[in-house]
Amino acid sequence: MAILGASQLQLHYADMEVFSNVTLQVDEKDRIGLVGPNGSGKTSLIKVLLDLQDYDSGEVFKKDDLRIGYVPQTVLETGKGTIDDQIMSAFSEIIKTETQMQNSALEIEKSTGPQRSNAEKMYSSLLEKYESIGGYDYINRKDKVVDGVGLSQEVLKTNITDASGGERTRTALATALLNEPDLLILDEPTNYLDFKGLEWLEDFLIKSQNAFIVISHDRFFLDRVTESIWDIDKKHLKTYKGNYSKFKLIKEENETRLLKEYEKQQEYIKREENFIARYHAGQRSKEARGRAKKLSRIEKINAPENQRSVSIRPTSATRTGQVVISTHGLVVGHAMNNQNIDLFHVPDLEIQKNTTTAIIGNNGIGKTTFLKTLLGEIPPLNGFSELGYNVKTGYFRQGSDEIPNDISVIDALLEIKNITIGEARSFLARFLFSGDEIFDQVRSLSGGEKGRLALARLLLKEPNVLILDEPTTHLDIESREALELMLQDFEGTVIFVSHDRHLISFLADYLLIIQNQTVIQFKGNYEEWVNENSSSKSKNKDTNRPVKLDSRKKSKNKTPKDNSKKELEILESKIKELESSIKIVETQLSKASDSGNIDEIYELGDKHTTLNKQLEEALSEWTNN
Repeated sequence: MAILGASQLQLHYADMEVFSNVTLQVDEKDRIGLVGPNGSGKTSLIKVLLDLQDYDSGEVFKKDDLRIGYVPQTVLETGKGTIDDQIMSAFSEIIKTETQMQNSALEIEKSTGPQRSNAEKMYSSLLEKYESIGGYDYINRKDKVVDGVGLSQEVLKTNITDASGGERTRTALATALLNEPDLLILDEPTNYLDFKGLEWLEDFLIKSQNAFIVISHDRFFLDRVTESIWDIDKKHLKTYKGNYSKFKLIKEENETRLLKEYEKQQEYIKREENFIARYHAGQRSKEARGRAKKLSRIEKINAPENQRSVSIRPTSATRTGQVVISTHGLVVGHAMNNQNIDLFHVPDLEIQKNTTTAIIGNNGIGKTTFLKTLLGEIPPLNGFSELGYNVKTGYFRQGSDEIPNDISVIDALLEIKNITIGEARSFLARFLFSGDEIFDQVRSLSGGEKGRLALARLLLKEPNVLILDEPTTHLDIESREALELMLQDFEGTVIFVSHDRHLISFLADYLLIIQNQTVIQFKGNYEEWVNENSSSKSKNKDTNRPVKLDSRKKSKNKTPKDNSKKELEILESKIKELESSIKIVETQLSKASDSGNIDEIYELGDKHTTLNKQLEEALSEWTNN
């Protein structure tokens, strides 16, 4: 059943067409990924569907009482109170009902006779409503979502106006998820999530019973959660069944077929036109006129348009020594209020030439600090790192904030290397800066444009060791793919921090995993690491675990830790007892509700919550053993 739809939508910005003839439909439980190059109109389309933006023509229709949850790419500094207050607003109906129940309970206490009977009926009605809208477990649900999106208890106390962009976005995401809308719309939801948050959100969406639309450039994410793709390309929208990988395959096949059909038709038209021109006045003029008439009626296939795409070619890399970076007793951290804060210890390591290493870990764990420590921009708290022979590093900073805002795109390139204007134009064209765009001020560029310019500046230096901090942020899928191919062909060494699991799986020879205040090395890509971790956990937490980082030592398997059979039996017995107790309390709660015994209801409700919490802890302990 359709819950949202649109017909023949058309949108212009001044004289620039954004999209036209867009017709679409969202059914219950649809799982849709909206993709397209940066600037193709994805966010504009969503805003049109949500009545947040005017459009030129067409029609939008929605199911009556459709509840929509929308999380934009950038959440503005709006709202009052703390982050926790903002999230709790998702439970306004539950909190309102709790207040009504309290007032109703007081009314019962001070009433007699028929008035008391009416008050008890009111309370019973409110109790039913409270149960039906999830009153008994809403705090538990909130805690799970807050933990899932990566908001700590300390962050929850932050005033919303003082929160960072990432914290505001995750707050909006948590609030939208807890509202349980009929249709959830998320614009680039993976931008501020670490691996734990990404996997949690994916699992949440996979289990969701409601429809959702996600705008994303994260191919790994799209493959996991979507079942259909809306592709905005060349100002039109087309729908494909399947996840992103299936869509890409079908689209490429369609484009190849269309090109062949176009070329075949062009050959036919040229052949017919030559015949008509040759015989239009001769003995075969009648046949020529017939062919001309037939040709005029042919439905011509439009020439396939070439989409502008980034064409990044790696520069030549000079040779380095075998070891490009090494660490010795390195402790990474920073100073705060005249005190040193240890983030993690780095076991001695050597990064070999011509390898590609991905550094991964949760948000805020110190990945950028690690890169800056390796490069000598931040002093270590202990130990040291050193660059190898003939190493020339090129550092891509997260956010590209090292580019001056008050200069033009071409001047930003020329300040790196003195080349001719013609060479600069040609070089910038490979990064989609052409025509008068090269004279645009840096301050006017979008995040994706700044990222492309930063990459252009970086490669112009001709480094032999690339150190990249979140290089795919703000890049669309086509630009990400171009970057991947460039890095794959790069003749030097690559070290990068990223949450892009596709990039990591595609490129990495090694992973450096920062966790538990140390660094672990794994030889392989992200998927292999996940599989190895899953396998290790299912068998034993210490078997085949990645070895602490030291490329000069061989991996040694640790002796598996024996689990006590007696402890497991005690846990299983405890779980059974808790489950039995919960069932008894639920039966007692039902009877107390029927009789309207308020004191007993409150007492049993608290007992039910306590038992459920104990059961969760026991199950978690049993799973980890």
